[in-house]
Amino acid sequence: MTVSPKPASARERLEACLAKATDPAGEGSRVFTRLYAERARAEAEAADTRVRQGLPLGPLDGRIVSVKDLFDMPGEPTTAGSKLLRDAPPATAMAPAIARLRQAGAVIIGKTNMTEFAFSGVGINPHYGTPGNPADRSRIPGGSSSGGAVSVADGMAEITIGSDTGGSTRIPAAMCGIVGLKPSQYRVPTAGAFPLSFALDSIGPMAGSVADCALADAVMAGETPQPLNPAPLPGLRFGIPQGPLLEGMEPEVARAFEAALGRLGKAGVPLADHPLPLLAEMQAVNAKGGFAASEAFFVHQAALDSRPEDFDPLVRGRIERGRAVSATDYIFMQRRRTELIRAMDADLADLDALILPTTPIRAPKIADLAASEAAFTAANMLLLRNTSVGNFFDLCAISLPLPAGLRPGELPVGLMLVARNGQDRRLLRMAAAVERLLA
Repeated sequence: MTVSPKPASARERLEACLAKATDPAGEGSRVFTRLYAERARAEAEAADTRVRQGLPLGPLDGRIVSVKDLFDMPGEPTTAGSKLLRDAPPATAMAPAIARLRQAGAVIIGKTNMTEFAFSGVGINPHYGTPGNPADRSRIPGGSSSGGAVSVADGMAEITIGSDTGGSTRIPAAMCGIVGLKPSQYRVPTAGAFPLSFALDSIGPMAGSVADCALADAVMAGETPQPLNPAPLPGLRFGIPQGPLLEGMEPEVARAFEAALGRLGKAGVPLADHPLPLLAEMQAVNAKGGFAASEAFFVHQAALDSRPEDFDPLVRGRIERGRAVSATDYIFMQRRRTELIRAMDADLADLDALILPTTPIRAPKIADLAASEAAFTAANMLLLRNTSVGNFFDLCAISLPLPAGLRPGELPVGLMLVARNGQDRRLLRMAAAVERLLA
């Protein structure tokens, strides 16, 4: 008779995470901007006590969670990956999304590094260092939720919470070989999260599985977590977006994507080409200046005028583009986007999801992007290209890692499912089914 091993306690799992986070040979010093070791130990002990007494708070009780550096934690400044805010007044309250996690028993291990002010999909940070990609430490982790993705991939946390304004959970998930969720924006409160774009910011989890992302998402959304039953694959209607979202793929990404489509087709999933003419309309709106630059300039104008040298130059240049956006153009962007969100919802009504590569490229070398602004800009545009569609049209989306058997290279490749606004639970069920098929 084989006896199943006893599951490790929360305290044991936490100590394993802390050991990796504090290993001088590891990435912990670049992954975390703050570690809450002693408080986390107390939280883990409390969770273990509840389990022993048969009174767990739910399935998140005792899980080890890291949170992005842009979430308010009482008694400390929210630095958002920037040295500009190191001496900012301390937050007086915990961000509601994080408070809900803690109330559900999550053990908050620390705050994770990020692109300064969350304004790139690359993940390079000159102030706090850049965490190395788990597959190749010389390569980017993806951004802006860079440290969080590495914390999960390297075993320093079980779940991490990030923000997603143009792909900032899905891009690092794809680069680091884990799962990343961008929910419909309304689901999770953004209060207490340092803003990049009021119009586009969403709060979402990254984890090693769809089930763990669904668990964290439900808690942050104020829902009671329910078992995640994978959707039946036969009969699901997946659309393959035609046009620019499939252009410029690295050969390794294209091969991995085609292999995944082949498996889905054999599993009975109808796959149809789906034109997306509304992408041209999105580009026309963004040509006016874009929401992220406009709204980030509103947030940072005073610091840009008084302390420009303290910004990451690559981030400062992106924010400065918002200086030229007029009130007329901004109002046009808002009103036209509202119309286009309705139009995209109608366009996707006959599909269960769009399916496409999360990014058309794999993780570039850190040194190559740090040495050349042109190379950085080109890579950043490619990394954000596919994912930003979900934010502009307020859709829900998830990135799944394609396993090694589906790709010839060693670098991770992400597969993205995109569904209509409000279809988050169904998206997660579909993603769980695809995850199981590709495992």
